[in-house]
Amino acid sequence: MEYPLTGLLPTALLIDLPEIDVQHEEIFRRIETLKNSSFGSGPVSLDEFHSLLDYLEWHFASEERLARQLGVDFADHTSAHDENLRMLRKGLAAVHDGLQDVHSFLRYAEYWFERHITDEDKPFAARLRERIA
Repeated sequence: MEYPLTGLLPTALLIDLPEIDVQHEEIFRRIETLKNSSFGSGPVSLDEFHSLLDYLEWHFASEERLARQLGVDFADHTSAHDENLRMLRKGLAAVHDGLQDVHSFLRYAEYWFERHITDEDKPFAARLRERIA
């Protein structure tokens, strides 16, 4: 199966698992779209923010599925995913309640995701590639 990339995902964040790289790029595309739409003059609909979190949850399940298929321990990685979703949902609730602005929320989401790819997904991908080889 082919997984085309559009170039939005920086080369430094590629993990050389095409299925996951395409999902990572989609997450960044969604964040960029939300950033662009958040600078308009009208109120921001939070539906697309919820859609981002739903996609993240689906993406995390994809990584877990790959780990399970290849017999790679995923417990710590799952904990990181669960904690991130908890924090993002808490942050989005704060946006909804007017306690945090959407720009702060998006900056946090983007920063967390870049760090997660670098610090956790890259080593995870290396373990998966060892099993595939």
